[in-house]
Amino acid sequence: MRKFGLLLAAGLAAIGVSAQAQNIGIGLDIPLSAPGDAAGGQMIRRGAEIGIDMVNAAGGVLGKKLELFVTDSQSAPAMGVANYRRLVGENKVVAVTGFFHSSVALGINEVAKEMGVPTLAVQASASDITAKHYDIAFRTHAVDPVRVAAWMEFIKKKGFKKISIIAETTDYGIGLTDETIAQNKSGKAGLDIQKITFDNKATDFTPQLLQIKSFKPDLVLNIGVGTPVDLIMDQATTIGLLPTTPMLISYDAPTRPQYWQLHPKNGEGIYFIAYYSPKSPLSDLGQAFAKAYKEKYKEDPVYGALNGFGAIEILAQGLKAANSTDPKALIKALESGTFKSWPDAPVTFPRADGVYWHNWVPPVLIVHYTKPNQDWKEADIAVTYSKK
Repeated sequence: MRKFGLLLAAGLAAIGVSAQAQNIGIGLDIPLSAPGDAAGGQMIRRGAEIGIDMVNAAGGVLGKKLELFVTDSQSAPAMGVANYRRLVGENKVVAVTGFFHSSVALGINEVAKEMGVPTLAVQASASDITAKHYDIAFRTHAVDPVRVAAWMEFIKKKGFKKISIIAETTDYGIGLTDETIAQNKSGKAGLDIQKITFDNKATDFTPQLLQIKSFKPDLVLNIGVGTPVDLIMDQATTIGLLPTTPMLISYDAPTRPQYWQLHPKNGEGIYFIAYYSPKSPLSDLGQAFAKAYKEKYKEDPVYGALNGFGAIEILAQGLKAANSTDPKALIKALESGTFKSWPDAPVTFPRADGVYWHNWVPPVLIVHYTKPNQDWKEADIAVTYSKK
């Protein structure tokens, strides 16, 4: 009998079949190396891995275990597309989640709409990810109009009139810049906006920052991702733009543990966008995840980890509701269902108008560090904005 088992195993290996083929595969495409935001990708990965463990510990899905297949997009759309093709074609995943960089999500969705396996973006905000109304495209993140509306409210509250935008030339940077200019016009805010762009592989921002300094803005919007965020802060400090002029970072990078290691002397005073505060209530699932995360990593989870976890839970619930691993059945279940995730609020993906198609939007916060080495969980919340 043992000999037969060994022969069977050898035969399966010879044709590329393993015990893992009996699992349900979920793809996770995230940036894990430069020029992508590798730290952001790792946070999503941490959350997704704990999500897989928790679902499997609770009995799995449809009598099978979930299996996570992780790929590195490097923030390059072509790499993301190649990863998606491999995840679907070779690993036979039923869905692909992750997507930190908007350009990667947009590129993948153009292929996904033909291949039919759904995507669930957890931290990519460009409008067209869902505004194109592709059946395969879902998202649990703040879209450009909501994020911009939050900082427009902040700008109005502060009485700022001159705004400098320094933004990367990606779908993320271009989208947020264009949306800011559009809302300034449509809302008749009367802001004087300076628009400065840069390649996300750049390392020297001094020429752009000197232009900004000459403009004498009331606020600088730092719309970089990954390393450029930190370089812009440091080089702005070198030329005397910081701390004299307030700076708002366009996402939640300052919540990460390495922020104060990188900015021990110039991190104070920075404003930044966030999508979660520990003051916000967590669901039972969210509380269980936060406990497991802290036990494993000795720190509290940030939004990226929470949303990475939430994506796995939502997909697991969607598969159960569909009672099938067929992509079309999963898409139908996601569209029609109500799901539990980390927030203490239901998650749905309606076939809504415009950018809100298949999109659940968390509240957007503007957080302010008011003293050195401040714990992000204790920082002041300047604005809380929810989709109207």
